[in-house]
Amino acid sequence: MATHREAKNPSFAYVEPIPLPADVPKVEEVGATSAPLKSISFFFGQFCKEYNEDFMLCKNENRDPAHCLLEGRRVTRCAQDLIAKIGDKCGKEWDNHWKCLEYNNQEYYACREAERPLNKCVLEALNLVKTIPGSPAGQPQIHEKTNPVIKRIQK
Repeated sequence: MATHREAKNPSFAYVEPIPLPADVPKVEEVGATSAPLKSISFFFGQFCKEYNEDFMLCKNENRDPAHCLLEGRRVTRCAQDLIAKIGDKCGKEWDNHWKCLEYNNQEYYACREAERPLNKCVLEALNLVKTIPGSPAGQPQIHEKTNPVIKRIQK
């Protein structure tokens, strides 16, 4: 384990001289940027629901970051597991969708065509269905509409 943690700052370089405590659980980073994570965020919410809920309950119990390291580690491992499974089973569809998000300012509406094959593949391979929380009951989800109307808010 490294004795220094590096932090990147555009104006200056900084190295934290204090090493991480020995009792901090070691877990590898997820290793994905925002676009791939946003692409599968709804699947992550479903796949890792129990771990996320445990983590949030822990955070509500005690705001000390050290208090919930074990629960956070479980969330990270669950995310790693989901990323590996989606990458294995639906890698091409996932790449197409997250790259579309990356090139379109991470706006879902611009990438619905690339999203449909990903949703279908994840459903068939992992039995996970994209469901947007808070959507009106009895109506199709926005990503299932073939001709959605996008309302622009006038300022």
